[in-house]
Amino acid sequence: MAAGALGVAVLLVGLCAARAQDSCTLPDRVQYAELMEDFSSMSSFPVGTTVRYTCLPGYMRIPGKPVERTCGENLTWSQIETFCTAKRCIHPGELANGFVHVTDLTFGSIATFSCEKGYRLYGNRQISCVIRDKGVDWDGFLPVCEKVPCKPPPSIANGHYTEADNYVYQTTVTYSCNNAQKGEDPFSLVGSPSIFCTVDDNSNGIWNGPPPQCKVVICENPELENGRKLSGFASQYTYGSTVMFECDPGYALSGEDVITCQENNTWYPSIPTCKKLSEDSCGAPKISHGEVVPLKSVYLRGESVQIRCSPHCAFPDGGTEVTVMCQGQNTWSSEPNCACGPEPSDSSPVISHGRIIEGKKSVYSIGDSVTIECYAGYTLHGAARIEYIGEGRWSPEVPICKLSAYIIAIICVIVAVVVFLAAFWIFKKFISQEG
Repeated sequence: MAAGALGVAVLLVGLCAARAQDSCTLPDRVQYAELMEDFSSMSSFPVGTTVRYTCLPGYMRIPGKPVERTCGENLTWSQIETFCTAKRCIHPGELANGFVHVTDLTFGSIATFSCEKGYRLYGNRQISCVIRDKGVDWDGFLPVCEKVPCKPPPSIANGHYTEADNYVYQTTVTYSCNNAQKGEDPFSLVGSPSIFCTVDDNSNGIWNGPPPQCKVVICENPELENGRKLSGFASQYTYGSTVMFECDPGYALSGEDVITCQENNTWYPSIPTCKKLSEDSCGAPKISHGEVVPLKSVYLRGESVQIRCSPHCAFPDGGTEVTVMCQGQNTWSSEPNCACGPEPSDSSPVISHGRIIEGKKSVYSIGDSVTIECYAGYTLHGAARIEYIGEGRWSPEVPICKLSAYIIAIICVIVAVVVFLAAFWIFKKFISQEG
């Protein structure tokens, strides 16, 4: 009896082992999906069993792709193509005065933010595409790029500046001196009259330079022996006053003909002198709207110089350069003069993909300045603030706006996707049909 029971047990074990050997084990896990609930509790799957998958949260079905696998007679599961794809968040949007850096919009991707020069980020520096309400959405909002603030501009003695409600990036203030009391010498503004708010390497707001000073500057009345003033007649010479001289006939000017009153109460260059000419010498030829090369105070008989006209100027015959010779007794072989046409009026800086945000005019005079910024998606290369120096030229040079690196990356991704889809279409239409 015992022997019979033992035989039955052995037979049952053998049948179970045979049955187990005729079954598939649990299918490999799929990253983007899981077995439907009916199959998730099973540990063995007989030959011919078909299981179904469902996409995990954050993923969705790819139309036309099967979600079943079958246990084959070789006890392996049938192959299966990717049938779920990550859901996509909508683009987070444009950031005013800043940049949105995102290369992918699928579930799990990250968008980071940064601001243009002169702006500071308030809010999230990055957000993620996460599961929300059976779909996907960003887990935060767009931040804000606000202009970097500066401290109030420094005060100056005997002067004041134009006030503003707040002082932020690109704000300009202009200084002026107080009026002197009756009977006292007037104050002169020494230095650049305007300063503007900019940023340092750490994006902290700073003023671009020191403020000017209001000082009493008085230069002595310049006198020229054997010569006279051509311009700059005044009863008192203050900071910035200029005087132009010329010598009497038979004398040559040694030094500069124009001098300026400096902040240390002296003239620069120093007051020139008039030297008497000998019969075998000449003074420098007088030329309007041009220059003399080489320029000296005295030339000997037989020496030659070149006279060159300034830009937009020419001699009556249309030339711009001529050579003349000293003939002694302060006489030159000829006395040409340059006539000038109108200077081109279009001096406005040309900025592709950018604009002037401060200081824009229809016509610019020397000393005028403008502030430039690029359109969204472009980065400024060069100085944001430039000054007009005449003849259609700016200092520093007019900056340029180049396409931002993240825009270029997005374009490359789009091109790559288009090329891939075209290649896939050609494959499906021609190669797979022939196969």
